[in-house]
Amino acid sequence: MGATTEGTTSRAEQREATRERIVEAALEGFAERGFRGASTRDIARRAGANQGLLTYHFKSKDALWRAAADRIFGLLRKSLEEQLEGLEFAEVRDRNREEIRAFVRFAAEHPELFRLMVDEGKNSSERMEWLVENHLEPIYEGFWQGRDAVPDESLLPHAYYVLAGAGSLIFAVAPECRRLTGLDPAAREVVETHADFVAGLLLP
Repeated sequence: MGATTEGTTSRAEQREATRERIVEAALEGFAERGFRGASTRDIARRAGANQGLLTYHFKSKDALWRAAADRIFGLLRKSLEEQLEGLEFAEVRDRNREEIRAFVRFAAEHPELFRLMVDEGKNSSERMEWLVENHLEPIYEGFWQGRDAVPDESLLPHAYYVLAGAGSLIFAVAPECRRLTGLDPAAREVVETHADFVAGLLLP
């Protein structure tokens, strides 16, 4: 009886591990090639799984894309929560600055976030609408709580997109940055310099 339970748990864990590998590979593939350019065959290859396993876990390419989007935004929320822990009672402006720095650090570690957003944001599609409704609207509505960091509320859309672009682009186009400037965006000191610069740009 115990052996059966142990075997069942082991198989369940193995299935979950396979699913996680597929989602990670899908996030990588969609970020690199976009929804249309990424094939499920290539994603299965990246995950080290066969096509049958991929279709077992995800009934459609769209479902796989949504799982990949859920994953990257879930990681973003977790990262921000961890980096901002203990700042609940800080001054709003100080917390806003640290929130900007935290976002930049995440964008440096996960350039696929910006790539995925740009690829879907440029198209008027069901996926874009789903992304806005499920992930972007909650972020935008909670953007800089207190809002006194931006004196004119009409500027909030501009501040939001400045942060998204200024905080992410250097990492999303890292090969170009290395060739153009000689800087390595992945270097820790470069990330911190960029985080401080963007925070100062938006909150001088």
